Amino acid sequence: MGTGSYSSTGPLDSGAAESATPAGDAAVPIEAAGPCPAGMVFVGPYCIDTWEAYVVELDDAGAEQPHSPFDVVDGLTVRAKTAGGVYPQGYISQVQASAACASAGKRLCSAAEFHQACEGPGWADGGTWYPYGGETHIAGDCNEGKGSEMPILFGNNPANWTYSDFNDPRLNQIDGGLAPTASYPHCESPYGIFDCVGNLHEWGDDPADSSGHGRFRGGFYGDAELNGHGCLYVTSAHALSYHDYSTGFRCCVDAVGGD
Repeated sequence: MGTGSYSSTGPLDSGAAESATPAGDAAVPIEAAGPCPAGMVFVGPYCIDTWEAYVVELDDAGAEQPHSPFDVVDGLTVRAKTAGGVYPQGYISQVQASAACASAGKRLCSAAEFHQACEGPGWADGGTWYPYGGETHIAGDCNEGKGSEMPILFGNNPANWTYSDFNDPRLNQIDGGLAPTASYPHCESPYGIFDCVGNLHEWGDDPADSSGHGRFRGGFYGDAELNGHGCLYVTSAHALSYHDYSTGFRCCVDAVGGD
């Protein structure tokens, strides 16, 4: 089990999120949507999680146990879940996120799937940078632009920051930083998908490039502009095994009978 200070159990069943959530309120009820599993939205031939993912741990008997979204998942077997009104899982690598999605019968999303879900119909024609539409950034509509939390805990000299520091569970518990899923109602894409921009970076299924690096997209609560605007934001500086407080994910799956 995790060792951070988070103690709420959170919803353990993505089909009936009834218990207390990390946000302290009842999670958004989840029902199956046509060709998609519960908690997912149908977008063309695939389904995508409505909200950024959180995880549960699997014990030796395969039973689900709660996991703090503020703790790393190193050495654990975890399964992806999705719900509104919960803190999503940061501190996760592409390798770990891929395994978490697979445990739920899903997979990480491709670059094209992320862009379509974030930008909406007509995404391939360009002209839409933000889930709320257009190419004009509207401060406060998504959870982004707040800057790094690292100086608050570890000082202003990045040369002194360690990998362990970047994975400190306190970082995503600082007031005004990470938010429960769907806390920003204007950060909803035309398909009804929340937080594609900001809150947490979202690992994609991209294979390692020639430098051994993967891709995560959409920015996080600290920044969603420096590496591209909103939906176009992509970071390519890290290995598939890398994780820090800003790295999260959501899952996709092929739709049943989708085309």
